[in-house]
Amino acid sequence: MSYRKLQRTSSQRRALLRDLTSALIVNGRIETTEARAKEVRSTTDKMISLAKKGDLHARRQAATFMRDIVADVNEEDDNVTVQTALQKLFSDLGPKYADRNGGYTRIYKTMPRRGDAAQMVVLELVD
Repeated sequence: MSYRKLQRTSSQRRALLRDLTSALIVNGRIETTEARAKEVRSTTDKMISLAKKGDLHARRQAATFMRDIVADVNEEDDNVTVQTALQKLFSDLGPKYADRNGGYTRIYKTMPRRGDAAQMVVLELVD
């Protein structure tokens, strides 16, 4: 197999990757284990590649994978605008990485986790 199973069933693994990918897009960086980060890197790169295309089909493909979570709330006078993770992906990250041909994420190793000594890393989007 060309992917890590992460000791989960397929539905649990898909849910984990959806959550971590959405959190990375909203926050810009997450702290997780090394194995999870390497899998999330793959899914995040796919989502950003879809955002670079920017057409309706790419948006619908990304919407089937991304979580519908709130990324940002702007209040101007009486107008309140809510930006979701999918909107942030297509409006901010797609144009930001338009001239980049891949490698949208970076992994930094940190201290092992206390308890089971799993290798922890910080996964972040490249500026």
